[in-house]
Amino acid sequence: MRKLVGKVHLWLGLASGLIVFIISITGCLLAFEWELRSLFGKQWFHLEPGAKTAQAAPLPPSALRAIAEKELGKTAQGIIYGGKNYSSVVQFYGRGENAYYQQVFVNPYNGKVLKVWDARSDFFRVVLEGHFSLWLPRKIGQPIVAYATLVFFVLLVSGLVLWWPRNKAARKQRFSVKWDAKWKRKNYDLHNVLGFYVMSIALILVITGLVWGFKWWSNGLYYVTTGGKSLSQAVIPISDTTRLTPGHSVAQNTDIVWARVWKSKPAESGMSMYFGADKDPKAAISATINHRPGTYYKTDNYLFDQYTLQPLKATGPYAGKYAEAAMGDKLRRMNYDLHVGAVWGLPGKLLMFFASLICASLPITGLCVWLGRKKKAKKAKKVPLKQAPVQPQPALS
Repeated sequence: MRKLVGKVHLWLGLASGLIVFIISITGCLLAFEWELRSLFGKQWFHLEPGAKTAQAAPLPPSALRAIAEKELGKTAQGIIYGGKNYSSVVQFYGRGENAYYQQVFVNPYNGKVLKVWDARSDFFRVVLEGHFSLWLPRKIGQPIVAYATLVFFVLLVSGLVLWWPRNKAARKQRFSVKWDAKWKRKNYDLHNVLGFYVMSIALILVITGLVWGFKWWSNGLYYVTTGGKSLSQAVIPISDTTRLTPGHSVAQNTDIVWARVWKSKPAESGMSMYFGADKDPKAAISATINHRPGTYYKTDNYLFDQYTLQPLKATGPYAGKYAEAAMGDKLRRMNYDLHVGAVWGLPGKLLMFFASLICASLPITGLCVWLGRKKKAKKAKKVPLKQAPVQPQPALS
């Protein structure tokens, strides 16, 4: 059985090694996306000191939206108020053949445009495309990444079987790298020992990553973590179109909702508004409070009837307040932030960074182990077996 597991581990590793390497290296970079954007984009990511007064209130969504739409000449889909000392981001995106994703960064207190951002020329967007679909068309690349991630899950399990020591003497060698040994032994230890230490963190990366890879995995994981709930049971309420009145303005009502929710949020929190109601008469006005800007999970999500402005009740993992959500729903909200380690702050991101780096090294060290054994086997075939000396025969009398 151990020999069979070894064969499976070898051939699956050779088949998926390059893809796992690309996914892991790009994952290292994405772990610090927020911090690196803050560092290299200070002039448009953060507000300058003195850009607002203590009494100043930010401009409402309709005003910031009008400024951004004039800048791009397109229809905006949403706006993010980044929180204290952060600029606001007006979002523009479209799907289909002419898909695009752009953002306009605006000072929310004076309406000054700070930056027009386009995904096509953004470094991290390029890295994300490699991580998600290997820079191939998504219909082709995304399934390849998903299946390679699933194969990596099998490699982690089979690797643990191969790592498991057979006796006490072998156990001592499974937890540390023998640095004073020859290169082949050090390489073997780097693959074996580091693979064991990273396995638990790598499983988190794989389990959370597969949520975007396969619907059956996403649905199954949600079913298990919620004790039997289904994602298909989520209900998104709609506005009552019978209450439509002449002169109805979605923009004006969106501003009213924004002002209402803005008053209830903590000062350090961010807030988002989405404009889907513009094109859909049944859509609700959406407002979100983000209690940890820079992450996505700790949010309170509200929906309002766009005609009556009455609160609407939704169900599902993203409905309502984070503090009131069940544990399974909280885990689903955390999926991305668990994947990049943001749930645990900077230490968590460092942990995921080094875990991804080790995962990227495993295909390389594994390939070197295989090539070393293959070369050794070839040498063994070339060396002739030593023959025993011929014993002299006694003469016949």
